[in-house]
Amino acid sequence: MSAGAIHYIALGDSMSIDLYPALDAGEIDVAVALERRSEAGSVAPLGAASLLVRNDDARWPEFTGRDLASRWPRVSVQNLATDAATIGDVFGDQLDQVAESSEDAIVTISVGGNDLLSAYSSKPRQSLMERIVTDIAGAYDAMLDLVVDRLPRARLVLTTVYDPSDRIGVIPGVLEDVGKLPLRHLDALNAHIREAAASRENAVVGDVYAHFLGHGASVGPEHRWYWKRSLVEPSAEGASEIRRVWLEALDIE
Repeated sequence: MSAGAIHYIALGDSMSIDLYPALDAGEIDVAVALERRSEAGSVAPLGAASLLVRNDDARWPEFTGRDLASRWPRVSVQNLATDAATIGDVFGDQLDQVAESSEDAIVTISVGGNDLLSAYSSKPRQSLMERIVTDIAGAYDAMLDLVVDRLPRARLVLTTVYDPSDRIGVIPGVLEDVGKLPLRHLDALNAHIREAAASRENAVVGDVYAHFLGHGASVGPEHRWYWKRSLVEPSAEGASEIRRVWLEALDIE
């Protein structure tokens, strides 16, 4: 790859996409706002992946010059992350669009939260839930193996799953019929993601979980980093904070 160039790929779920941050900021076509589908119209590039590539200097002057485009002016981008994506979606759709390459690349991965929420929604007994989380962790590892096979020189940023309940175990408006969520399973998944980053060459952890604690259900709406209409989605500020975690993980000043 020539000097000044890098390929960036965003894999995963709505932690990485533009839709909810743009809805939060009101920078979105009416059709998109009504249908909640980004393909329905124009969506401002305010998601974490977009901001990592190219900062919105007017909205976030603190990050002026701190983006991939400033370091690599010829950055090429594949933002393959999709709303509500699971690890299976990364396997079955997103990675199918990634060509094998021995060039340098940066890959951010934000996935696992929807797998866990889906498991919670079925209210499994404790022993089954533990097996489900073990299976999620195994699928996560297999996904990483495929990423590395396709992009052996990529720098991977493995993103932990945030907790909008702020350790309370209840997310207003989300799975309220399930009761208090057993957060030990979220802890186990995040511990696995951290271990995967520590044990793999060219992988780093983007600990969004730790960074976001205290900015969810435990505080007033003005202090939250989640979209007010659904606390499992990032707000515009939340997307910027995910971007902050990724920049720090990549050591981009």
